[in-house]
Amino acid sequence: MVYIWLGIIILLTLIELMTVNLTTIWFVISGLVALGVSFINDSFLVQFGWFAVLGIILLVITRPLLQKWLAKDGEKTNLDRVVGMEGVVTEEITRKHMGEVKVDGKKWTAFIDTGRKIKVGCTVRVLAIDGVKLKVEEVEE
Repeated sequence: MVYIWLGIIILLTLIELMTVNLTTIWFVISGLVALGVSFINDSFLVQFGWFAVLGIILLVITRPLLQKWLAKDGEKTNLDRVVGMEGVVTEEITRKHMGEVKVDGKKWTAFIDTGRKIKVGCTVRVLAIDGVKLKVEEVEE
């Protein structure tokens, strides 16, 4: 059983090293505990129980806290500052076709996901950035 748990731990560690989303680290820890339990108890069901239950508990309790802590360190880019700004439509925008807006002196490709079309000359507010495209909404005047 020791070799099985070592194999699982190594496999999960490799998966974790290849990703950046904290996907298997919780089960690496629970695998180490299951490895320890294998020295005390020969039942694979008991060992697997420790592995599964502890892994899920660690995932549920610590992942949201750790993600919140890691997200706090993220720095905004200059592009993020256009979110909330207003601009003027230079090319009509519909739900099916992207248009163009001028925000902060620069032209951007823009899209909407709700509402009707926005005509040239209308004022819009930037809701979000998706890659190099702005999600906008019309400003009611």
